[in-house]
Amino acid sequence: MRTLVAGVDIGNSTTEVALAEVDFQGEGRFVATALVPTTGVKGTPPNAHGVMQALQDALRIAGRRLGDLQMIYLNEATPVITDVAMETLTETVITESTMIGHNPATPGGTGIGTGRVVRLEDLAKLPPGDRVIAVVDHAWDFAAASAAINGALERGIDVQGAVAGRDDAVLITNRLRRPIPVVDEVARIDQVPLEVPGAVEVAQPGQYIKTLCNPYGIATLFGLSPEETKSVVPVARALVGNRSAVVIKTPRGQVTARHIPAGSLTIVGASGSLEVDIQAGAQAIMKAVDRLRPLEDVIGQPGTNAGGMIQRVRQTMGELTGQVPDSVTIQDTLAVDTFVPARVVGGLAEEFSQENAVALAAMVKTTRLVMQEVARRVEREAGVPVEVGGREAEMAILGALTTPGCDVPVAVLDMGGGSTDAAMLDREGRVEAVHMAGAGDLATMLIDSELGLDDRELAEGLKRHPLARGESLFHLRLEDGGVRFFKQPLDPALFGRLVLLDPEGMKPVPTRHSLERVVQVRREAKRKVFVTNALRALARVAPGGNIRSIPFVVFVGGSAMDFEIPTMVAAALAEYGAVAGSGNVRGTEGPRNAVATGLVLSRSRASRLPGRR
Repeated sequence: MRTLVAGVDIGNSTTEVALAEVDFQGEGRFVATALVPTTGVKGTPPNAHGVMQALQDALRIAGRRLGDLQMIYLNEATPVITDVAMETLTETVITESTMIGHNPATPGGTGIGTGRVVRLEDLAKLPPGDRVIAVVDHAWDFAAASAAINGALERGIDVQGAVAGRDDAVLITNRLRRPIPVVDEVARIDQVPLEVPGAVEVAQPGQYIKTLCNPYGIATLFGLSPEETKSVVPVARALVGNRSAVVIKTPRGQVTARHIPAGSLTIVGASGSLEVDIQAGAQAIMKAVDRLRPLEDVIGQPGTNAGGMIQRVRQTMGELTGQVPDSVTIQDTLAVDTFVPARVVGGLAEEFSQENAVALAAMVKTTRLVMQEVARRVEREAGVPVEVGGREAEMAILGALTTPGCDVPVAVLDMGGGSTDAAMLDREGRVEAVHMAGAGDLATMLIDSELGLDDRELAEGLKRHPLARGESLFHLRLEDGGVRFFKQPLDPALFGRLVLLDPEGMKPVPTRHSLERVVQVRREAKRKVFVTNALRALARVAPGGNIRSIPFVVFVGGSAMDFEIPTMVAAALAEYGAVAGSGNVRGTEGPRNAVATGLVLSRSRASRLPGRR
């Protein structure tokens, strides 16, 4: 007689179920699998709702009822929270509005123009030979503005460039006797300082400005002293990567930078503790983490960004688990260097400056009592006995070993949403396991922050799917340089835009970043998180820390289904000689369902780990 049992893997992003019939001899036959989004933070009581939903889906697929279920096995879920601490949170303040620098979709003209900043209506009062930059406010349409500039040029006034409030740059330059650089879409055009020296630069299509993003270029145009050149460094930095820019020198104009302390982290390990300044960067933090492993806790300096981040982690987990926040400890952290766009205060066109930052993924350690509460809730709702199963790493190994072509010794790399876990099984049945903070959620956050999207859902899509650019209504230019043609016209919203190649439908990406820039950020985010953590985790579980001693590495988890993460990690492992690739659990499930499958197999006599009895 067979009994119906379920293995349930609660992950950071998804909850997976493996449903199987097991007989008295311990032989099992899997009948269904299911996957749903995890409800709540992994390893907390709200997970129960997602578990029930996944169970119902699996039972429906198998044509069974909840009353047929005899036992439910849950994994030991360790929660991971990802947050950001700034390495150098710098607020670039432009006093007296000395700088405008942004990327309107279509600035006009090309080149550099310098001169005294004047209102467009004042051009008629100027003497011939005057060298000026014209300010075109919202009251002027493109026809009137171009006529006024042409009239000034005919009278011998040297109009070197223009700054416009409307989106009229191309319309203006197309009507001029002599092309000049024009920067438009300046939101607060009425605040542009007048009667002071100014410079306008517009790059060639497909290129970026070269002079106004260079402090020495600004110094050359305005005749600055070495001390004044030092003060314009934040201005130049804020303009890097722009196609157009304006810099205006006011009588008292100066740039100041207010530094908000990022603070320090105290890394506490079994052998002692070390304090690391966030400004030292991710490499210094990770050196301290590796030196003091295993970690016992991470403490942030009170009153700083780092302290606030760590406190939020403790507070959130305390509320979710019913623990006192001070009793919540951090058992691992991953630090990654990145950039975050910071708004330039005093700018006139919503300018941003790329500031250095450190992203931190923190894995918190909670008591087993929390998972017992999850089990009690599921048992109460399902009316079925629930047991918290063995170590998650061992369960992942059991599931991964059903992949055709692998054998022991084997290492399993479980790449999920919140953590990267590794487990090593040798021929004697010994298992070494480690849980590392940082996986898919951290990569998503890096993409979101570095591109300045402020949209986690969009960042998740950019992480998961390749990109293209709509070059006509009938073809796309793919990110790898290939071309895809269509018989029917595409949605006009895709024309001239970045396009997300989502299997559910192509979607325009609301960003002015280039295709190359988005792809670069996406790949760097994945490399910083997954390649770093994979090598870090495998070195921890390999005999003597030697990754070359591992003959087989199997990737499992949601991130192992990504279109480029497995190849990135496999390429990094190629020099170590291991057979590495995404698993195919039970020969049917791909890299999914490893832990859920392992929970079921752990109850089967025929599936004991080698050397175990």
